[in-house]
Amino acid sequence: MGLKLYLDLLSQPCRAVYIFAKKNGIPFQLHTVDLLKGQHVSEQFLQLNCQRKVPVLKDGNFVLTESSAILIYLSSKYQVADHWYPADLQARARVHEYLGWHTDNIRGIFGVPLWTKVLGPLIGTQIPEEKVERNRKNMFESLQRLEEKFFGDGTFLTGYQVTVADLMCLEELMQPVALGYNLFEGRPQLTAWRARVEAFLGANLCQQAHGRILSIQEQAAKNALPVPYPEVQSRMMLRIARIP
Repeated sequence: MGLKLYLDLLSQPCRAVYIFAKKNGIPFQLHTVDLLKGQHVSEQFLQLNCQRKVPVLKDGNFVLTESSAILIYLSSKYQVADHWYPADLQARARVHEYLGWHTDNIRGIFGVPLWTKVLGPLIGTQIPEEKVERNRKNMFESLQRLEEKFFGDGTFLTGYQVTVADLMCLEELMQPVALGYNLFEGRPQLTAWRARVEAFLGANLCQQAHGRILSIQEQAAKNALPVPYPEVQSRMMLRIARIP
C-alpha cells in the first residue's frame, strides 16, 4: 500500500515532515490537503484525523498524527542517519528537550503573522493592531530565549549535527520571514545557524518546500487565493479569536 503523507506546505509542521522525507530519500505518496479550500474538514479526511489537522501519516493501516511523532516514526522505520534522532540516550534527550520547549515557546507564536497579514483579511477580518504588536514582541522575546538556551558551543540546536529539532525550528521561523519579518537582523548566531541548516538541506529542497508560503502574500495581493467556504471561515474565526 505504501507510505502516504497528507500535507499542506502552507503549514510549518507539514514542511518539516516533507523536507525530512525528501532529504532522506523516503518513498511516499504525497496527498495535498488544501487548508484554504477546506479539504481538512471533509468527511474523507475526518476518517484519518478527527482533529482535522495536518500532517497525517498513513502506513498501511497505521495512521499517525502530530509532526514530532511522524518525524520520530520515519527516523526509526527507515533507519536514517543517526544524527537526525540520535540513539545515544542523552543526545536523544536533548532533542526531546527542544521539542517540548518548542511547543510552549515557538509553535503558537510564529504562525500568527500569517493570520494577521493574510488569512484574517482573506475572510474580511482585521486583527487589532495591539495584538499584532504583542505578537511581534512575543516573537522577539522567544528568539532571545531560544538563543540563550540552545545556542551554546554547538553548531546546531542540540549539538554539532542537524536533528529533527533544527528542522522543526527552522520551519516555524520561516513563517514570519515569508510575511516580511526580518527575524535574523542583529542576530549573528541565529543567522549563522539558519545558513548551516539550509546548506545541509540544499537550496533546491528549501525552495521546493518554501515556495507556497513565500508566494502567499503576493497571491493575496492579487486576490488569487480561494475564499474559504462558511464552515471553514467559522473555524478560522475561532482560531483568530485565540490570538492573544
